[in-house]
Amino acid sequence: MTASPPSDPRIIGDTVLIVDDTPDSLRFLTDTLEASGLTVLVATTGEGALDLLAHIEPNLILMDAVMPGMGGFEATRAIKANPAWAHIPVIFMTGLTESEHVVHGFDAGGADYVRKPIDVDELLARVRVHINHARARQASEAGLDATGRLLAAVDTRGALLWCTPLARQLILRHAPGWAESSGTLPPPFRALAARLTAAGAPLGTPARMDMGEGLSIELVLIARYRDNECLLRLNEINPAADIARLQERHGLTLREAEVLLWISYGKPNRVISEILAISPRTVNKHLEQIFEKLGVETRAAAAAVAVRTGSHYG
Repeated sequence: MTASPPSDPRIIGDTVLIVDDTPDSLRFLTDTLEASGLTVLVATTGEGALDLLAHIEPNLILMDAVMPGMGGFEATRAIKANPAWAHIPVIFMTGLTESEHVVHGFDAGGADYVRKPIDVDELLARVRVHINHARARQASEAGLDATGRLLAAVDTRGALLWCTPLARQLILRHAPGWAESSGTLPPPFRALAARLTAAGAPLGTPARMDMGEGLSIELVLIARYRDNECLLRLNEINPAADIARLQERHGLTLREAEVLLWISYGKPNRVISEILAISPRTVNKHLEQIFEKLGVETRAAAAAVAVRTGSHYG
């Protein structure tokens, strides 16, 4: 079977890691993918794949399901448990008679599978789709991250659909053993999310838990879509420490720092005026001064500066 170059040039220059212990299979896959303009990396064991990932990040991984030593399922679970690699799509390769491997592959965090013997056109199509999908998702997350958005999407059963990198960092600070690949939020966050995803909770509803020493975690329901999915904003609230930091870093007055802090928590002017016991007009006047001092033009940009001023973001 010979490989023909794909019609879609967008996979040209991308890198695929093949993890397979069979020399003939490695040779065929390498020739096929390289003929399509892809750069190919090779590992013959799960352990070898993890060692390689510590030095270079491919766009996609083709994973043999069964190998000696660390098998494909175990290796994939290890990959998905590492936040630095969790975004890399893994396509399993399995024999036609090994249908149970498909279930195990998805349970381990695989994005897709192909049957052996490999069909070249099907393989290239799946590689193309998953590389482009992963790139689009990373671009979307990076765009949200650049605006300082700590967002997570969950369904009404509590499953985690996705979260931005900043939200992932916040969760890991308070649940160090958590892995995004688990498909759910850690218990304290899951309990808050359950209160917000319950039927009838209006948009803007917050749920908060006290973490001690003036720190609290807040989840806010900001959107419902596709009937059973909800978008949540995560806030790590420590007003005294954050206000002092904003004043020091940006030369803000106390009131300006307070306004900016609540802007970064996603609160509208009406709510900020109630919290600070000032008029909405006064909030706007402080915002004008904040924009000038930060060198920004929108409240979204100001919020991004405030989030990244926090001690955990540098």
